Amino acid sequence: MAGAPPEYTVAESEVEFVPIRAQGAGGQNVNKVSNAVHLRFDVAASSLPLEVKGRLLGLSDQRISSDGIIVIKSQQYRSLEKNREEAMERLHELVARAAHVPKPRRATKPSKASKKRRLEGKTKRGQIKALRGRVTEH
Repeated sequence: MAGAPPEYTVAESEVEFVPIRAQGAGGQNVNKVSNAVHLRFDVAASSLPLEVKGRLLGLSDQRISSDGIIVIKSQQYRSLEKNREEAMERLHELVARAAHVPKPRRATKPSKASKKRRLEGKTKRGQIKALRGRVTEH
């Protein structure tokens, strides 16, 4: 594809992983302990372009704090590596969402000029219709 937007990636060196051992909430399998990961990513200190940083901070997402730090929690898997991969994948999705700029949409309302033209046409048609039944004197 010729006009594809550039792909922005985040280097793992820019991301801080905080491993947390999370105990299961009880129920059937009480002994399940997952190696949860909290991924911390500082948007301001990253190597992303400025416009992407701005859009990333402007996203309405509860994972992005007001001071520009993204915290993504992953505790789906038992292994720490899998959780790390999952957290990185979610971060990349977030960055891709911020990098995408939608095309400007065409105006859906009729323009002032077209409204005026239509109104003029309507009044002319009305005048012609009014004259149809009348007998004109010569």
